[in-house]
Amino acid sequence: MALYLRTQQHQEDPQVTNDSRPLLVFFTSTRSGPARRMESLLAHLSRKERSRLRTAKVDVDSRPELAQRFNVDAVPTLVLVKGKRPVARLEGRASAPRIEEMLEPHLAAALTAA
Repeated sequence: MALYLRTQQHQEDPQVTNDSRPLLVFFTSTRSGPARRMESLLAHLSRKERSRLRTAKVDVDSRPELAQRFNVDAVPTLVLVKGKRPVARLEGRASAPRIEEMLEPHLAAALTAA
């Protein structure tokens, strides 16, 4: 079953939906201290890996339907989507090395496929 993530950016730019880079979805909430502390880490990762990775931030309070479709029960949660399917996830506060460890096999594969 394929999962689709519609964001404002997708609606404005049709080229984004044809982007083959994996998408890292950050499920967050303003009420979650650990999620707020991860924001700068993910912003840095997004800049560092912009040629190999797309990122999207989803507030579970304002988009509960997306959280439900991705089976997000706790925040922060990171879901890596590749080919419109979730391929990896991390729940709870995660360190940079742990996130990079989750991403690397998928980013290396995306690089060789390009």
